[in-house]
Amino acid sequence: MIQVLLVDDHTVLRDGIRSILDLESDIQVVGEAVSGDEVLKKVEEYRPDCILMDINLPGKNGIEVTSLVKSQFPNCRVLVLTMFEDDEYLMEALRAAADGYLLKDSSSEQVVAAIRMVSQGDSVIHPRMTKKLITYHHQQTKPESNENTLTEREKDILFELVKGLSNKEIAEALFISDKTVKIHINKIFKKLNVKSRSQAVIYAVRNQLVPFS
Repeated sequence: MIQVLLVDDHTVLRDGIRSILDLESDIQVVGEAVSGDEVLKKVEEYRPDCILMDINLPGKNGIEVTSLVKSQFPNCRVLVLTMFEDDEYLMEALRAAADGYLLKDSSSEQVVAAIRMVSQGDSVIHPRMTKKLITYHHQQTKPESNENTLTEREKDILFELVKGLSNKEIAEALFISDKTVKIHINKIFKKLNVKSRSQAVIYAVRNQLVPFS
């Protein structure tokens, strides 16, 4: 059972999401928070597997809270659900080690699927935001380094990570096992000195480690 904490200051939205998640047999909403200052207390109390996090909150905003949660409860997954399409918000969320970034115009099915994905250790970025991520880094300064120690297979897997695929989807695309994908991803994290899939995506785009069309 995936235990979820809802964080949003709009009651109607929280009620709507709860009603959607209550229909899922493998997801349980264990608590709610309406401000950034409440979140850490709620996480300590409920120990959720995943937090559905808004950005625009009273007190500490969702990005500040995400950073605090990931530092104090590293096994807790954070899925940002926001109306903000600005690339700066996306980048700040990913730097804070958010495990996913969805927009509030996502369908119910997309939200449910994203909760399952991040709870399994995968990352999710809304398709429109993936394009913004790539554009953002192409407009920035030159890569930190053109040199890297990734193998060709690791680059293939990193490219699939950038596209937002789950471990299972990567395994199917590359005709390898889920276990092999997981091993390669762990090696990629160590080589790039990152702690999450979202941070690996940032590094890959910034340093042009994967081809983009």
